[in-house]
Amino acid sequence: MTVTVYVPNDSGALALGAGRIAAAIDKEAQKRGLDIKLVRNGSRGMFWLEPLVEVETSEGRIGYGPVQSKDISGLFDADFLNGGTHALEVGPIDEIPYFKNQQRLTFARIGLTDPISLDDYLAYDGYRGLKNALAMSGADIVRHVTDSGLRGRGGAAFPTGIKWNTVLNTPSEQKYIICNADEGDSGTFSDRMVMEGDPFVLIEGMTIAGLAVGATQGYIYLRVEYPHAHRALNTAIAKAYAAGYLGDNIQGSGKKFDLEVRLGAGAYICGEETSLMESLEGKRGLVRFKPPLPAISGLFGKPTIVNNVISLASVPIILDKGGEYYRDFGMGRSRGTLPIQLAGNIKYPGLVELAFGLTLRELLYEYGRGSASGRPIKAVQVGGPLGAYLPESQFDTPLDYEAFAAIWAVVGHGGIVVFDDTVDMAEMARYSMEFCAIESCGKCTPCRIGSTRGEEVIKDIIAGRDLHKNIPLLRDLCDTLLNGSLCALGGMTPYPVLSALNHFPEDFGITEQASAA
Repeated sequence: MTVTVYVPNDSGALALGAGRIAAAIDKEAQKRGLDIKLVRNGSRGMFWLEPLVEVETSEGRIGYGPVQSKDISGLFDADFLNGGTHALEVGPIDEIPYFKNQQRLTFARIGLTDPISLDDYLAYDGYRGLKNALAMSGADIVRHVTDSGLRGRGGAAFPTGIKWNTVLNTPSEQKYIICNADEGDSGTFSDRMVMEGDPFVLIEGMTIAGLAVGATQGYIYLRVEYPHAHRALNTAIAKAYAAGYLGDNIQGSGKKFDLEVRLGAGAYICGEETSLMESLEGKRGLVRFKPPLPAISGLFGKPTIVNNVISLASVPIILDKGGEYYRDFGMGRSRGTLPIQLAGNIKYPGLVELAFGLTLRELLYEYGRGSASGRPIKAVQVGGPLGAYLPESQFDTPLDYEAFAAIWAVVGHGGIVVFDDTVDMAEMARYSMEFCAIESCGKCTPCRIGSTRGEEVIKDIIAGRDLHKNIPLLRDLCDTLLNGSLCALGGMTPYPVLSALNHFPEDFGITEQASAA
């Protein structure tokens, strides 16, 4: 009897040796004359257990991890192919609390299937959303997305349905769909996990978007540092073409959608949608003035949808189960689920997909299990390098776009980076200004010059020079960046700087709390 063994092909798992583990398991099985089917699946997102090996048994999948090459022989001796007891056994995967308590919609298939197997994708409800979409008008597709309450998962949280409706109702002989896969924020990896672990869901989402607004060409703008995602996407796209899910006659409907991957060149600023389009057009990645909005005049001057990976990967389940189904998850105006990424000084790093509404404290302690160092958590940065630093007093804030805005913070892409009480928040503020200075496209003065001057001022503050003058000067610089920058790079740099200054004044040598920004 053939036993199916799963070893992740996710780049996070590969970095921890999953490739060597897969090869060693295959070799040991051959040596012992055992018949196994080795499947390279996506990661479950429990990175403290990687490399995580799963075995299909009559009781479901049993996990073992983290597995090293030296453990392979012992696993076979323990009859792990039949779920045998071993020190590395973590039990049924579906019963691990970190995984069991999630609400996986966008990530429903990741870890279950061979990511580049179209048969697996179809067996686990793939392309059901597209089938429904092919029977609808573009306006009906847009209505379902609007009814779902889906908002952009890339950071701006703009209602997806409004963006799509604008493109739908803008006349043009050519329209485009762009997936912003230039995932560059620190502590974020959900886009990569989707592209490596379930590329067909992104392809399906983009195809549905094309049908919705009458766009016939799509581009995935992928960060160059993701070679594994690049290979998975290209393989999946080729299979989608071969099976008639892309091309001139999608599933015999007479409707057309073409898709290709384009690699970025490592510029953080190209994660901004207009800079991304400049890059796609073969130009230097400089931010464009708005208006016009990309939805009206985007790529090559044509109406263009620009959404990030998670936004587009959420579309298939909305079209499969209906907008109301997706809307039933979440709270307030934050509907559906968000893949949350726990990174930094955290005991259980990984990905957690849950409906909006749980608190940071629940994430940090019920899922993350506190700091990896065992020391108190001093601050968390939510939303990437331009997100605010939140102190322990704000850990009970629910994960909700409006609740975060009320405390002058952002949910962003759902990345959470954790710091214990040894962190120097003045140094973190300095780093934020340095990051902005390095990554600025240089088009606007507040971002180009203000960030450079800002880093210099923070260095003076760290050195204890003229605090009575330099603290107000730093606040003035932040005000200029916030209100005068052309895009969110300069406009959001004040978030980490001022939050560090306001919540952790002692790290700046301030004896009394400075006035709020």
